[in-house]
Amino acid sequence: MKHLLSISDLNAMQAISILDTASELARISDGQVKKLPTLRGRTIVNLFAEDSTRTRISFEAAAKRLSADVINFSAKGSSLSKGESLKDTAQTLQAMGADAVVIRHSASGAAQRLADLEWMSGSVINAGDGTHEHPSQALLDAYTIRKHLGKGSRDLQGVRVAIVGDILHSRVARSNVLLLTLLGAQVVLVAPPTLLPVGVESWPVTISYDFDAVIAQVDVVMMLRVQQERMSDLFFPNSREYSRYFGLNSERMSKMSAQAIVMHPGPMIRGLEISADVADSARSVIVEQVSNGVNVRMAILYVLLAGGPLEMVTN
Repeated sequence: MKHLLSISDLNAMQAISILDTASELARISDGQVKKLPTLRGRTIVNLFAEDSTRTRISFEAAAKRLSADVINFSAKGSSLSKGESLKDTAQTLQAMGADAVVIRHSASGAAQRLADLEWMSGSVINAGDGTHEHPSQALLDAYTIRKHLGKGSRDLQGVRVAIVGDILHSRVARSNVLLLTLLGAQVVLVAPPTLLPVGVESWPVTISYDFDAVIAQVDVVMMLRVQQERMSDLFFPNSREYSRYFGLNSERMSKMSAQAIVMHPGPMIRGLEISADVADSARSVIVEQVSNGVNVRMAILYVLLAGGPLEMVTN
């Protein structure tokens, strides 16, 4: 496995292997040794042509914990903002000796395009491309769910997950549907009809327009941000109406089963898709998702660049 462009690049055992590796790296990181020599001498480039805080910092922290050198390359103030093509930018990074490029781009398929270039010898990791996919987010979400609800199982067989909100514009939703169903979870999408993509009926999920009918029956409620920056049309009457039917507030949360958890990939719009008291409640694992993201992204870098037995991590 050279690249991570889509969850469809993985089979169930490969996905589980990444999650297991993340668990082992978390155990090591929680000890006295915070930094491992595994990727010493390797160079990781964070090529972010779209704004990001959590994902970029998470990949940077992951690379540095594995002792890699990190180059952060953002679109603003770079040649990309002056009209340079992705190919020319990537050739420049290749000339710098990049062993891996972590790319976020507003164009769907940008990561695949980069990986397809014959001269690109390093690994390519998709950190979000347009409305297509965000595989590392799905992996950290699955890791978090398994940690809370896995009951010792390596997969997510039988776990029930509701993904709620702006499915249409969400690369997180697409990657999560692929991964969660691959690992045996049952997924229901909850959204107004206007925020569901064309062809969603062919996805391996059930669909509901009634949040209240679903919430008591699931183990995980994964809220999504309303991506207003990607909306050129009116997809719902107003914010108050959206929040009334598809927002998670304390009243709705009280209907959740005793073991159920609340998730959100961030950034959150408090008061729209999720209320502040829910986001900060004991049911919420949103902050934990961020910390888990570092361990999962360490695992991705390790699997792509180091490989071999996990015991080699500490050598």
